[in-house]
Amino acid sequence: MDFEQLKAFLEVARSSSFSRAAEKLFRTQPAISTQIRALETEIGSKLFDRSGGRVKLTAGGKLFYQYAEQALQSRRNIIRAVAELERTPRGDLVISANEATCLYILPQVFAEFKRQYARVSVSIARNERAGTLEAVLSQDVDFGVVSIPVNDPRLAVLPIHKDEIVLITPPHHPLIRTGKVRLEEIAQYPLLLPKQGRTRDTVDQLFFRHQLKADVSMELDSNELLKRFVAVGVGIGFIARSNTVADRKAGLLGVMDLADTGIERSLGLIYRKDRSLSRAAKAFIEIAQLAQQSAQETRPAPRTRRSTAAL
Repeated sequence: MDFEQLKAFLEVARSSSFSRAAEKLFRTQPAISTQIRALETEIGSKLFDRSGGRVKLTAGGKLFYQYAEQALQSRRNIIRAVAELERTPRGDLVISANEATCLYILPQVFAEFKRQYARVSVSIARNERAGTLEAVLSQDVDFGVVSIPVNDPRLAVLPIHKDEIVLITPPHHPLIRTGKVRLEEIAQYPLLLPKQGRTRDTVDQLFFRHQLKADVSMELDSNELLKRFVAVGVGIGFIARSNTVADRKAGLLGVMDLADTGIERSLGLIYRKDRSLSRAAKAFIEIAQLAQQSAQETRPAPRTRRSTAAL
């Protein structure tokens, strides 16, 4: 059995004709017939019913059709994979992530990737965590970036970013004078919190463990909205430190560590384990991981003991 025989079989099956298959493959009809007979002899079963002047797949032929297609697709995958080793990555990559990750984490990764692989087109699908997980599983996107851990055996998870959650306040809020702030102090002020997600779950658990009641003034579905409302004095809130750098430098927000507990959050690059990764996809993984290593080397050592939580 060889690939030329499989091609002949598939073409006869698709066209329901030996003569049309011969024309399509630039072969003679007797040559096509010989290839099919050789296949049938090797398999030990008729693949086509030629009675009544029509060519139809037998039950065995229908089953063989599926495996023949898979075999030729595997051959194409092998040829493409080997060929990609010899040339510059190219193609398209789609990455799904939430708003804050798109704004504050991915730009640096994308900039380095495009510097090295300009021929690869990269686009973003903006989704919250649940939407990103769904998009990766359905293979609508190549990668997702979400908070981890991710407990799905179908997904590969590679940590690419570590951050911490801080308290944000208006620039002249009374709490800023105290330096590090305790949860008991935070509970005395109106809070702006995400409507849902890992950050919201972790903050709720934090208040519960300390037997405190949060004064939730507003629930928002956007980190950018949350920052803007905090900046104008509607309340105070929790957000990842990496999302506050520009606002803090511009004097728009006060940013403070938590004194009695610290919360780290980790982001992971996720993709389906059974997905065949292109050279471009593998290059993106490598650059995303290098970006994490570089950030860890430049990040100052933590000043207080921190607990780890998924956000």
